[in-house]
Order: sequence, then structure tokens, then C-alpha cells
Amino acid sequence: MALCGVCFRKCDIPDGKRGWCRARGNKSGHIYPANYGVVTGLALDPIEKKPISRFMPGSMILSAGSFGCNLDCPFCQNFEIARAFEKSGEADVPDVLFSDDDGLHRINVRRMTPEELCELAQETGAQGNIGIAFTYNEPLVGWEFVRDTAKLVRVAGMKNVLVSNGCVNAGVADEIIPLMDAANIDIKCFSAEGYKSFLGGDIELTKEFVRRAAGKIHLEITTLIVPGLNDSEEEIAREAEWIAGLDNGRGNDIPLHISRFFPRHRLTDRDATDVGKVYRLAEVAGKHLKYVYTGNC
Repeated sequence: MALCGVCFRKCDIPDGKRGWCRARGNKSGHIYPANYGVVTGLALDPIEKKPISRFMPGSMILSAGSFGCNLDCPFCQNFEIARAFEKSGEADVPDVLFSDDDGLHRINVRRMTPEELCELAQETGAQGNIGIAFTYNEPLVGWEFVRDTAKLVRVAGMKNVLVSNGCVNAGVADEIIPLMDAANIDIKCFSAEGYKSFLGGDIELTKEFVRRAAGKIHLEITTLIVPGLNDSEEEIAREAEWIAGLDNGRGNDIPLHISRFFPRHRLTDRDATDVGKVYRLAEVAGKHLKYVYTGNC
């Protein structure tokens, strides 16, 4: 057995197996990123799609993702890759991943070194690409690949962007944040109990990641408004007030994206968020923050 300390789960992983996130394994007592260099998604996107609205607007960025996640959001949009190997913990990663959460999903993988991914980012510079966005799954369960690639991207004079739940320990945060130029961090709800019971996570780790990033890199935050989880005006007001207080009270410049929920994955027992509700919550947040955006409306 070997203990993984990347996040709150602190998985004690048997030799030859992988932990809860399915992205970190144990080989002969050594914890390693099993998803290192395993790419499940590549796309050249407008940076606004991340969503990042106030960092180099109008730019394109190469989005890259792998597999694995340390949260269990029932509304996950990318569960096919987030929970690949859901019912299997073998250490070796094949060339085809299967997620059998609610049906069998086939995901062909591409293996890339940090050098190859950085080279691809440079090659797409002619198409307006400014760098790499680490996204799709939870990038930080494989933070070593993010670190190694981001260092090369920085040397190449391009930009690094992180899209993450931020639910990792301070050591990982301190490794990654200095290498990023911008980030969008998901705050899933603003309740410790909501994180624990609904998502299987720890809000304090996410809040600490946001605190460490605020004022050091360009930071934006997204909250998906899920009926019955986080759709009260009181909760959004508390979140927006907390964001505004970051960076010694200068956090009111941090953009907040309030997005509309649609039934997905295991959460199909409720309707999509009412559009009017999304706009009302944006108005509430706007009392504390300069920049509030609505999404999926």
C-alpha cells in the first residue's frame, strides 16, 4: 500500500492498482500519475469557451485533457473521461478507455510527451493559438504532466490556462499556480455540507486554492446553478461577497460565471435551471462583483 496525498481523499492504494480518481497509481510502493501523457481530448477553442472572459479576449487556445477526477459531481458534463475505469483499478492504461457508468463509452487515447504537446501548441500559433488550456477532466489529478508541459509552454513564450475544481492540497497548488497565466476554478456550491454530501469533496481545499491564486494570476470563477443545490440568493450573495474579499479586498475584479444547469449524467430528476433564476442570481452577485457573466442561457 502507498498513500497518495494529492487531495482530501488520501487514498491508500494497493500495489499495482489505482486510487479513487483512477488517475494515480501505485507501482512498487511509489505513487505515480497513471494518466501522464494520456490525452483524451484536443481542440482549438476560443478562450471564452473555458470560460475565460477577461484574459486575452478573442484569442484561441489549444485545449487538452486526460482522464480522471477526484470529485463525484452527479451532473458531470465529461463523466466519460472523468470516471473512466469506474469499475476497474488496474494500473496499466490501455489505448482505449471504457467508462461504464451509465452505458459503455469508448474513448480512444493519444499518448503525447510534454514536448509533443508544446510543439503542437506552437504549430497552431498560425491559427491564432496563444498556448494550452489544461481542461476537460480534472487536470490536477495528473498535475505532474501539467507542470512539465506548462514549463515548456512558458519557455516557448506562450500562455498556460488551468480549468480545475481546485480541490487539491497546498503543495500541488504551489507547484502549479506560478506556471499559470490564467485559471477558471469551479466553485460547485458555497456550502461545506453541499460539497461533502452532494459532490464528495472538500470546499476548504477549493477555497484555499482560490486564495493562493488570487492576485498572482488572472483568475475567474464558475458556479453552475443546480436547482436544489446552490440556487438560493443567500448562497450566491455569500459566495460573491467572499470572492470580493480576496486579494486583500481587491477581489471584486474577479469575474464570476453563473451558468445554467441541464440534466446530465446521474442528475436527471430535475429540470434545467430557470433562465430567469440565473439572471436574478447574476444581479445578486453583481452587488459585490464588477464582472458577472451568465452562461448556457
